[in-house]
Amino acid sequence: MLYSCLVDADYLNTEEFISRGSISRGGYAKLEKLLTLLDNHISSWWNAQNELDAKRTKILRACLDVASSERGLFSLTVPTGGGKTVSSMAFALNHAARHDMKRIIYVIPYTSIIEQTQSVFEEIFGKENVVAHYANVDYKTDEDDCLTNMRRLATENWDAPIILTTAVQFFESLYANRPSRCRKLHNIAASIIIFDEAQMLPPPYLMPCISAVSQLIKNYGCSAVLCTATQPSLGPLFKKYLPEYSIREICPQEYAKDEIFKRVSFINEGFLDNQELAGRLNAENQVLCIVNNRRHAQEIFSLLIDEDRYHLSTLMYPAHRRRRFEVIRHRLKSKLPCRVVSTSLVEAGVDLDFPTVYRAFAGLDSMIQAAGRCNREGRRPARESLVHLFESEGRAPDIIRQNIAAAEHTMRHFEDISSPEAVKDYFDFLYYTLKDGASLDGRGILAEIDSGVMPFACVAERFKIIDKPEYTVYIPIEEGAELVESLKKNGMSRDLMRKLGQYSVGVDPRHFAWLIYTGAANRLTENTAVLQDLSLYNSNTGLKQYRTEL
Repeated sequence: MLYSCLVDADYLNTEEFISRGSISRGGYAKLEKLLTLLDNHISSWWNAQNELDAKRTKILRACLDVASSERGLFSLTVPTGGGKTVSSMAFALNHAARHDMKRIIYVIPYTSIIEQTQSVFEEIFGKENVVAHYANVDYKTDEDDCLTNMRRLATENWDAPIILTTAVQFFESLYANRPSRCRKLHNIAASIIIFDEAQMLPPPYLMPCISAVSQLIKNYGCSAVLCTATQPSLGPLFKKYLPEYSIREICPQEYAKDEIFKRVSFINEGFLDNQELAGRLNAENQVLCIVNNRRHAQEIFSLLIDEDRYHLSTLMYPAHRRRRFEVIRHRLKSKLPCRVVSTSLVEAGVDLDFPTVYRAFAGLDSMIQAAGRCNREGRRPARESLVHLFESEGRAPDIIRQNIAAAEHTMRHFEDISSPEAVKDYFDFLYYTLKDGASLDGRGILAEIDSGVMPFACVAERFKIIDKPEYTVYIPIEEGAELVESLKKNGMSRDLMRKLGQYSVGVDPRHFAWLIYTGAANRLTENTAVLQDLSLYNSNTGLKQYRTEL
């Protein structure tokens, strides 16, 4: 924190000197103004038009009632479709007003969810008060230049009232040793931090994450909210680092058990090979199938009827995925045929509503989150809204093997796998039976810190939530082609690389090496390249797989 204060002060002083005072920061609305804007937005909620909206209003009321509590550690366990995005923000803004806190930091696992959440908050609070900070954020050039610069500057030190960021950006910054990463840390103090989809905190880094959150609460005036439909069993872990605080649940648990939120029926299908699975998907008018890796998604997609099939994965560059989401939402809303095969990127927080979902066996939380894409608005009876769980032909990644084992344990003991009791059993078995304290700090980060000397460089190197080396391939298609030409002509700049992020695909080292070796891509830097052979980028499925990649 001290280093962050020093670094930010140094940067700001240099910036003022170089620009002769022409760069202006700040100018954001006060939290009181944002609270008024939120009150205006939720005013229509109080006149609920149906039973589901009435339940969402009860959850919102619970958030407002608890907001006056003392600072500390909270959980918000809200079923999918319960309106947790707006309700959690209502808690945070009222809590901030009660304790004269500085800002709201919304920490989200996937960029696909950030884009959606960013859109919701910009509609409520205005673009000028919401700053998103993640790898591929792109502040459009058609925005007002002053607004664009203001938001870009705020990504450097998080001095805006509402910050949206990824778990990778948030936690890796806390354990970083580079000035650019650490510069913003002092502005986390006196903030409300909402961890959306909190169950997705990665187990190998769980203890360092919990240690960091505990210090922010204990020593830096923060409050934290663990927000999800499938609340992880983190109480015993927080007790170790934050014994003077207990986790306070914001939403009464009887709300989570309300039948109005029971919108689906789960069916365990056992093993389904690719041909049988594809046959079932082809027989549906609208269906979503989620599998555990990108290769399997492409294999299933290739077996579907050519018309009305759609594919989603991180092998598609972000701008491509965003357009595909828009097409899928339009077809769902218009009741047109729509068969989608995807990796797990759609299962948490993405606003899609299918009548039928197929989900390959995964962690219990993943399967329940996938069910949140089925009958999302509760317009159909639960008995007609089926979530088919199946053992797949595709090999599950090693990283989720224990999650699958824990899910199978819980499925043998609970008929309703989405009940709070089943979710607790799953996380208890995963964290405290299959795993232990050492595996929840898989890189030995806390042991290094406890050694007596703070090894900043060593810790920063070890704390990489995305553990594989990051390799990026830029796709020169559409606007991406113009951006790549600008890159070749003018060289790299921060603004250009942010824009290019919308036309990038992340690949593993083998995939990257294969593209370079075959001449399909030209290397820019040690870990970036531009795709030259555009036949390797398919308009349906994105970048072609490396043949041995899972």
